[in-house]
Amino acid sequence: MNFLPLIEAKREGKILAPKEIQEFIREFTAGRIPDYQMASMLMAIYFRGLNSAETTALTLAMRDSGDVLTFPKDKRPLVDKHSTGGIGDKVSLPLAPLLACLGFRVPMISGRGLGITGGTLDKLDSIPGYRSLLPADLITKLVQKVGCVICGQTDTMVPADKKIYALRDASGTVPSIQLITASILSKKLAESLDALILDVKFGCAAFMETKADARKLATAMVTLGKQCGTNTRAILTDMNTPLGRAAGNWLEVKESVMCLESSAAVSAAAPTAGETPALPCDDLRTLVIDSAAHLLVQTKKAKSLVAARKLAEDCLNSGAPRAKWDEMIVAQGADLKAFNRKLALDSTAKIVVEVKSPKAGFLAKCDARIIGEVIRDIGGGRLTKESLINYDVGIDRLAKPGERVEKSGVLCRLHAADSAQAKAVTARLQAAFEISPRQSKVAPLVQEIIG
Repeated sequence: MNFLPLIEAKREGKILAPKEIQEFIREFTAGRIPDYQMASMLMAIYFRGLNSAETTALTLAMRDSGDVLTFPKDKRPLVDKHSTGGIGDKVSLPLAPLLACLGFRVPMISGRGLGITGGTLDKLDSIPGYRSLLPADLITKLVQKVGCVICGQTDTMVPADKKIYALRDASGTVPSIQLITASILSKKLAESLDALILDVKFGCAAFMETKADARKLATAMVTLGKQCGTNTRAILTDMNTPLGRAAGNWLEVKESVMCLESSAAVSAAAPTAGETPALPCDDLRTLVIDSAAHLLVQTKKAKSLVAARKLAEDCLNSGAPRAKWDEMIVAQGADLKAFNRKLALDSTAKIVVEVKSPKAGFLAKCDARIIGEVIRDIGGGRLTKESLINYDVGIDRLAKPGERVEKSGVLCRLHAADSAQAKAVTARLQAAFEISPRQSKVAPLVQEIIG
């Protein structure tokens, strides 16, 4: 096909017909449209946007570009969760085994990092032997047997999104509401879900910087998801501060496992004055439990969010999701002994540096964008789609807003590839933290529910 007139039409703000969208997605998937032309179309969409009909057409065309997962009849509902991406956002890792233990089937199809945000598959690739790419028949088999998988889409599942996803990251078109909606829902609709919870983030380190923009995206996805027969709900969450106390691929896996440990370990995570704990803090657990609770209500397995949260929390504290995590990663090829040996190490990076506070006071701000940019720049993320990831770099023991810090107290620990790299970014990391003489009120993590 001659793709240039469609690029020009969208550049001028014209509306594309569903058949035109279906055709260029089919031709791009087949390799008959080059990357540079699709990148031009993505940029035109970024600036000119798509209307509701165009977005629906793009989503369904991407879904239908490959195979759709099919599952046998089962009393366990098929559910999933998706986040629009954030710094330290590792919720999917503990959530999948928790949902499996709550009586769900979870075919969690995930992606890699976009922009400065970490990708679920990049985190999982830091686990020795873990297979993040599985054939469709094995995904179905493991979901039925284990209850959950976390993997990437197969070559034959939504291949259009897989190709476009990488181009968006490298062409500066990540924050488009329509492209995000099409990317997320094309994959989720290909999972044949009964219910879907969306974590739509806003703030300095989110694709949507304002709550208003996040609400627009959430509303668009919830509306389209429901129109396509999937019970869809969204929560708006704050992404001005990193989630949890760790950011960086392997460090987030470690924190996810800590989140799955018993309630005794969680209670021990409460920091004493001026001391940053090594264990995860409440915001990670809160979001894991909330996501599970919404799906329990959406599938009528609980009558209210209060009852659902209690059910999810009790299950998380039981230790069963921790055992389910081991079962899941082994089923996907992980070497459990090697994983546990790696888990026992304080760090797998060559250099660990404590970033110190210049004065005593209360942490008023922890800029997630600065932290995400630093992690990307030291190798924990991608600058181009060909970039190689260093899974071991990142930060942990992160001090959180509202907590007391002492002069020369630890704001975070930097895990770097070498001492020169650590020295080059330490000042940037310190600039991410704002210390105040008075303790300020911390904004709630979950700020709104859509749908």
